[in-house]
This record gives sequence, C-alpha cells and structure tokens, in this order.
Amino acid sequence: MARRWWRRLPLGPFRPLEPTVAVLRLDGVIGGRGQRSLTLRRFAGVIDRAFAVRGLKAVALAINSPGGSPAQSALLYRRIRQLASERNVPVLAFTEDVAASGGYWLALAADEIYAEDTSLVGSIGVISSGFGFVDVLNKLGVERRLYTSGENKSLLDPFLPEVPHDIERLKTLQTDLHDSFKDMVRERRGVKLKGDEAKIFSGEVFTGRRALGLGLVDGLGDLRGITRERFGEEVRLRIFEPERRRSFLMRWFSPFGSEAGDIAGELLNRIEERLVWSRFGL
Repeated sequence: MARRWWRRLPLGPFRPLEPTVAVLRLDGVIGGRGQRSLTLRRFAGVIDRAFAVRGLKAVALAINSPGGSPAQSALLYRRIRQLASERNVPVLAFTEDVAASGGYWLALAADEIYAEDTSLVGSIGVISSGFGFVDVLNKLGVERRLYTSGENKSLLDPFLPEVPHDIERLKTLQTDLHDSFKDMVRERRGVKLKGDEAKIFSGEVFTGRRALGLGLVDGLGDLRGITRERFGEEVRLRIFEPERRRSFLMRWFSPFGSEAGDIAGELLNRIEERLVWSRFGL
C-alpha cells in the first residue's frame, strides 16, 4: 500500500504517470453494414485517441473477428501501423474466440501476437459465396432482364445461369487478393513462420497452440496477464471502442418512420454477420 501513496496526490506535472496500455477492442465482422461492423469510418477516431494517451507504454488489440472485407482490413491495419510508427509505440495483439481471415490481417498490425490455446487463428485465404435463383424465377414465370455497357460489367448475376468466363474472372480476383494477404503475412511474420507455406496459406484455421507452432503467433496468454508481466502490476488498461448507438429496443419503441427501415436493415445485417461467424462454429 505504501507504494501507492502518490495516487492520492492531485493531478499535476509532478505526479508520476501510471504505465498505461490502451486497449482497442476490434470485435465483429469487418466491413459489414451493421452498427457493430469494423470499418475505418467507425474506428478512425477511436484509434487516434488510443495512441494519444498520456504515459502510453503500448497499444493492445483485443481481436475477436471472423474476417470480412479485405479493403477495410487493410485500411484499419494501415492506420494502426502509421500511428505506431509516428508515436514510436509498440502494438500487441490478443486473439479471443477467433482472429481469422481479415481478423488475422488486423492482428498483423501488431509487433507481437498472442492467442489462447483454444483461439481460432489463420484462415489465410479468400472466400466468396452467394445464391442462385434461376430455378425460382422459372417457377414463378419471371424473366430476368439485364443490360450492360461493357462485356465484363456483370459478374455472376444470381438470377442468371453461371457462366464459366465469370467464374474464371472471380477466381482471378480471389487469387490477387490471396497473394496480397500472403505477402502481408510474409512481411510481418518473416522468419517467424515455420513449416510448409502451402499449409499455412491454404485457408485452414488453426487453434492457438497450432498457430504458435506455425509461427503465426508469438505466444499463448491473455491480455491482462501479458501486459502485467511486461509492464508491471501497476499497469493501467484503458479500453477504447466506438460509442454504442441506441439499443434495438430503444429504436423499436421510437416513433416509426425511418426507424422501421433501420430495424429491418439491422436485422438483415445481423443475419449476414451470423452467417460469417457460423463458418467457425461460433
């Protein structure tokens, strides 16, 4: 208790600063349209504030994401790396349930990555999914009409039969994105990577323990334990995340109008998010 006498002093230039770690909570589907989605637009200000804390020792990324948009993953990654370089602040990443696909891309923004034994990590690949409604339209007697200027303007229209040329175009796009992802992993993990690259970059998801063996993470542990070990028991964790909007029930009981459309849209967004999470059994 004697060590903490200075905590009772008023704020001022002579008060010792507690070692502080800013914790950025990156939780959700990346680039989704829902209120909980991970996008640079939602998180830019939050990231800036996290790196502006007095007495900052490190920024910790608490990641729980099944992935999503490659572009938003790259934008969030770049903003974190830019500020880390400008402020000369180390970044640590801690995976929770899952840091897969774009979620792992976010983890690459850290200088060190830690996982739980049972975290799901990796899924270094690209996936596209959709539905085909051709037979449904035929049964309903509905004719699909599509007009474009440019032979490649349309890509795999769900209301038209699949075209081999469109499938090939999609695979080309996926290959380009996958190559960018692999280059990022090689750049950030470098000589830490172990084992066969074909396995690492196959799109497979690994437990935290297997990810450690492959060099995808640096250690096993949780945020509080690692930061206390690194910066001492007096370390202060400050949580940063976007302000939450009004709850679903609050919007439901608001006067109807545009709110009704918001509710319907949010329900659809939640369904889309659930489909992404379900790929990992979550």
